[in-house]
Amino acid sequence: MATVYGDLQGLKSSQIKQLEQLYQERLPSDRFITPEFAEHIAALSQAVHHPLCCYVNRRGQVIRVGVGKPMQTQLSESDLPRRSRDRLSGIRCLVAQFQPLDASEFIAMIRQRLDALVVLRVGDTKKGSTHSIQQSYLAHIVPDMEQPWQVESVPLEALIEQDADDLIHEWESDVQASGFDLSESQTVQSDHDRALLVGLQTDELSDQQFQDGIDELVRLVESAAGEVVGLVQQKRSQPHPQTVVGQGKIEEITLEAQRAGANLIVFNQDISATQARNLEEQIGVRVVDRTEVILDIFAQRARSQAGKLQVELAQLEYLLPRLRGRGQAMSRLGAGIGTRGPGETKLETERRTIQRRIAQLQQEVNQLQAHRARLRDQRDRQQLPTIALVGYTNAGKSTLLNVLTRAEVYTADQLFATLDPTTRRLTISNPNTHELRNLLLTDTVGFIHHLPPALMDAFRATLEEVTEADGLLHILDLSHPAWAQHLESVETVLSELPAIPPDALLVFNKIDLVDRETLTQVQQMYPDAVFISAIEQIGLDLLQQRLVELADTFAVPKLASNA
Repeated sequence: MATVYGDLQGLKSSQIKQLEQLYQERLPSDRFITPEFAEHIAALSQAVHHPLCCYVNRRGQVIRVGVGKPMQTQLSESDLPRRSRDRLSGIRCLVAQFQPLDASEFIAMIRQRLDALVVLRVGDTKKGSTHSIQQSYLAHIVPDMEQPWQVESVPLEALIEQDADDLIHEWESDVQASGFDLSESQTVQSDHDRALLVGLQTDELSDQQFQDGIDELVRLVESAAGEVVGLVQQKRSQPHPQTVVGQGKIEEITLEAQRAGANLIVFNQDISATQARNLEEQIGVRVVDRTEVILDIFAQRARSQAGKLQVELAQLEYLLPRLRGRGQAMSRLGAGIGTRGPGETKLETERRTIQRRIAQLQQEVNQLQAHRARLRDQRDRQQLPTIALVGYTNAGKSTLLNVLTRAEVYTADQLFATLDPTTRRLTISNPNTHELRNLLLTDTVGFIHHLPPALMDAFRATLEEVTEADGLLHILDLSHPAWAQHLESVETVLSELPAIPPDALLVFNKIDLVDRETLTQVQQMYPDAVFISAIEQIGLDLLQQRLVELADTFAVPKLASNA
């Protein structure tokens, strides 16, 4: 049975039948298109109000009919009759569409190694047009990695008279003679993500803030085991509601993704499911946002059962509003009276399944909260002050905990190396009385600018280690150029927590990586802060002294409350 591919939603059954009848057409093998076939598909495109693609083999047989642009209707590698990557596939694509040409059509041509791409620009007959085809184009692959295609506007009459066999043979010979590997023009099949970053700078972002955000996105992708292969950026007053960036920029992204061999597009801000879908349809490459990258990092880092369930909860809460259905094709049909008809869509089934799983995970997180509360009660009975290490991700919190307490917490120069809170006892000799003083240090998950709400909710059991502590040790990476923004971001996240300890000590870490002038300037700005290098063990004696002083500020009230 003839199958019409693409988006058929909203089409009448009579229109679908007309499209199916295209499979019965036979074109001359030595011609790109005939005048009758050109007018036929142009009229059908006007009737369905969608682009229309017909894929024709070298015998003139129509092997695929699709509603949509070439990127949406393309053949898979297994469907191509000639699979040798140094030869054209033996298929040409005939397109009738209202839209002007864009790079996605040429990318689809390259991915399928098409003999040729013929595009008929269809006019709107409702406006009094007497001829439905306004313009025609002929495109083909050329051996050039920068732009591996050539396109020219050709009058329809001239296009019809062209000898397709001779031209296709000439183009294929040029490709083979140059040694141009068509496989290099395909989407890269890699065991890791090759990410093209897209940065949108809106009016609310300064140039420095935008650059800091891009630098952080690079670190996020690298921390997620991805490879950054390029950057495309645009300035707009606000994101485009449908595609985030403008149409011209989408074409640039498509070209750059093809040139760099990217198999992933990463935006520097949150995007909606609709925006992601629209972008993927036009670019032909998977599109994700900053939040998805962060969630992926958390999924990779989770080691404990508690960490894994919190990550799963965050992922499902992020996924739920982004589910989208596919019409009648995703419906389940029942068997029996009262169950026939469209029934319950797969989308609704998936949504209900995810909601049940979220409810189950919420209960497990509540149990985790209760378990950690019991552990804190046990520590409270020991009457030991607890200080939570907080700060921006990769500020050096885990390294400092290891140095002070000889803990063996995993550390690495990467974002979100720590997910699970770790508490260790620290014994300090009071420099004034020479008495030994015990307190507890708790390492916590690092914060980040615009921490995803799903993570805030899922990791509430972990964040309670911050809210239930007696005091805070706020660690900052002074060597990072955006340390001031990091300070502001952490304070913003802390302000969103239900309650935080009133006592906090600001600690600037990695002072061995900054110049003397910068260090002096920041010391003047924050005279009450402590300046250290955890790795080089600089300033740790002063830090421990200040920790004792900090513990003294809340030790007496705590003992009184436990009496």
